[in-house]
Amino acid sequence: MIKQLLMNFLLALAWVALTGKFVLANFLFGFGLSYVIMWIGVRDQQSRRYFNRIPRIIIFIFYFLYELIKANIQVAYDVITPTFYMRPGIIAVPLSAKTDLEITLLANLISLTPGTLSLDISDDRSVLYVHAMFVRDKDEFIRSVKMGFEKRLLDIMR
Repeated sequence: MIKQLLMNFLLALAWVALTGKFVLANFLFGFGLSYVIMWIGVRDQQSRRYFNRIPRIIIFIFYFLYELIKANIQVAYDVITPTFYMRPGIIAVPLSAKTDLEITLLANLISLTPGTLSLDISDDRSVLYVHAMFVRDKDEFIRSVKMGFEKRLLDIMR
């Protein structure tokens, strides 16, 4: 995958050099164009993983930005209104992530989202303890972490 990503970057840089416009939009266009050209010419199964992973990464970035904005608005609204709507709680989220990298990334993504904080992981690494400011339904919170962050992250990592 690193080989394909490097080739994609080099082709995008070649596009920027050939057009003579050294701006981000032109680089992104060149990156997309070289991605499509490389996708058309791919033959082996190992290279196909790269072309499946890049769209998942882009979708994950937009999903995380959506969740980040939504959580910021929710926390800001609770801060500026006279009544508190928060219902804090500590939730044990069962993990499907197994490796140190997967667990670390998931815990950091949860902590980056306002109103949530990863606290600890169980000794057997099967449960992540998360403090959340807005817990209306424990099962719904677990489902949102499992289906939102964890599933999308594991689709990228595996």
